[in-house]
Amino acid sequence: MLLFLEFTEVRELLMSLQFGVSLPQGGMMELASIKDSVEAYEAMTRVAQTADEVGFTTVWLSDQFHTFPQPVQEMTFECWATISALARDTRRVRLGSLITCPTYRNPALLAKMASTVDVLSHGRLTLGIGAGGWNERQDRAYGYHAFDAPTRLRQLHEAIQIMLSMWTQDEAVFEGEHYHVRGAINSPKGVQTPHIPLLIAGGGEQVTLKLVAQYGDACHIGGDVARIQHKLAILKQHCEAIGRDYESIHRTASAFCSIGETHEQAMAKIPEAFLGFLRQVGTTTLIGSPATIGEGLAALEAAGVQEVLLLFPDVLQLDPLRIFAKAFI
Repeated sequence: MLLFLEFTEVRELLMSLQFGVSLPQGGMMELASIKDSVEAYEAMTRVAQTADEVGFTTVWLSDQFHTFPQPVQEMTFECWATISALARDTRRVRLGSLITCPTYRNPALLAKMASTVDVLSHGRLTLGIGAGGWNERQDRAYGYHAFDAPTRLRQLHEAIQIMLSMWTQDEAVFEGEHYHVRGAINSPKGVQTPHIPLLIAGGGEQVTLKLVAQYGDACHIGGDVARIQHKLAILKQHCEAIGRDYESIHRTASAFCSIGETHEQAMAKIPEAFLGFLRQVGTTTLIGSPATIGEGLAALEAAGVQEVLLLFPDVLQLDPLRIFAKAFI
């Protein structure tokens, strides 16, 4: 009875928040217990389908090619091929890349790929993009040049302009420092109008958040609550400077979530590898009972977040999705 009361109270507290799920594609060793690659894919798909069934708004895949932070011989499913398959394996939930990197694929090609996926999913794609550079070891392993941060940001700016042109114009034309498009035709352009939503990830105050204000339909800010609140305040200033409605930008953040009846039970679900990752990236953590997690979600909402993208350490068991949905959706 106590657990039910906690569910009811926190659900009423967080009526406006939306929730997404980070899918277990293998990059954080989530699939290490499964040795057969087909079964690993089906296990990941069951997570997406369960999120779809219980009411999560979105599911997300990372654009990484092998495990992180250390590359080891474990399965890691590629982002865009997997999103294409999930477009047909799910029915309602939105699909997103968090985050894809323009240096991995020519941006005109990426726009074409996204348009196709939007059709396959009947209009359920959000393209999340960022400057990249967070995994230099991966870049070098796969033969990509590890550009410095200013260069990557200039590439991101050009890529955004090309993709928006591909999604809105009959023939895209763009002459930039890094990319050149000369009459590219993109048909079909996707289902959503005026175009596929573009989420720009990152918290750089001088460049990235300005790009969000100018071009973004959504943003993603990493870090703890204080950092998120600060970055969103900067974003609001950039919006005001160019006359953009800040509220027109969908604001997302990620959080690690382990839910149990007690804090001890929730902690017992977290593998040591996940704890090491959390210490390295400094992400928001939601660990404990539904009431405790509800307090953390309320803090994110008060900071300006509209959707929380959740990473569950035991998501393959599916029960965490159902328990969370019962409490908060």
